[in-house]
Amino acid sequence: MHKRFVNNCTIDLTLLPCGPILIKSGKEGADPTKPDMEFVETYHQGGRSIYLPGSSLKGAIRAHAERIVRTVGRDSRPDNSNKPNVLWASDPLKKDEELEKLSNSKNDPKKSKKIYSQSSFTDQMFGNVAIASRVRIEDAYPIDSKQLKIEERNGVAIDRVFGSVAVGPFNYQVCTAGEFRTKIHLKNFSLAQLGLIGLVLRDLDDGWFGLGFAKSRGLGMVKVKLNSAVVQYPGCILENKQIRSLGSKQEWPHNRLLGAGVFLEKQEREDYGFPDNDIQETPIRAESMPLNFGVQLQWQGNDETGVPNLFQYAVSSWRKVLEGVAK
Repeated sequence: MHKRFVNNCTIDLTLLPCGPILIKSGKEGADPTKPDMEFVETYHQGGRSIYLPGSSLKGAIRAHAERIVRTVGRDSRPDNSNKPNVLWASDPLKKDEELEKLSNSKNDPKKSKKIYSQSSFTDQMFGNVAIASRVRIEDAYPIDSKQLKIEERNGVAIDRVFGSVAVGPFNYQVCTAGEFRTKIHLKNFSLAQLGLIGLVLRDLDDGWFGLGFAKSRGLGMVKVKLNSAVVQYPGCILENKQIRSLGSKQEWPHNRLLGAGVFLEKQEREDYGFPDNDIQETPIRAESMPLNFGVQLQWQGNDETGVPNLFQYAVSSWRKVLEGVAK
């Protein structure tokens, strides 16, 4: 199934530091005039500039997504691996023996389907050693480098036993103002998975978790500005206000938000564990993609009728998952 491309969502957002933020470069330079801890830099718009790496953003987003799943579900695989409707998040530091057995099995035509269906909810989104990630996050570059405010701060590390200075003093570089723009791409997703991304971005905006270095000391807090979101169905066309799937007789009204499961045959959907009626009605009307091939729905802005409106419908599907687990 994942060799195909049935739906895709691209979320365009801007991150604005609420205070000091630092994502360290991981190495110290030879220049003694520079701080001990430097912000990561790259070449952007004709010069060197700090930025927020997509890998750092993805790590923070995945960690909080796992935290949410463990709160409302489980923190480990259920005893009965064939038990349906079990919501859980795996421990990334613990070897999963079930998945290892499946990965090492040979001559099993349903090997990939079993690996996906028996992976945790977050692994199905962000990947593990056996399956690839379906969430891609771009590097966040500053919109205007001239608006960045970068300063140096001093600090020490305290010995937890004696209460004295263990390391330091040292100085580190922080960014206190600016705007960083990035995009999140999610492909072949269920609406519940999209809803979980929405909840994570809501919590990041509310300050429930931060980005980068020294989060427990107040660094890393950001505000999230949702610019736009586009949901695309590349294998469909728009005819007579209907979204029609090419190669099949399936069609839906042009104001429908569709999860990956509705594009699959019954047996394939059950093998992968996708919900069958993963559909939400929205106030947004579909339109044709460029070259008049494919269908897309677009949300603009950070207000109630914009991207938060998309997440509201996706979170409704997330709630259905939780209700199914409760039953």
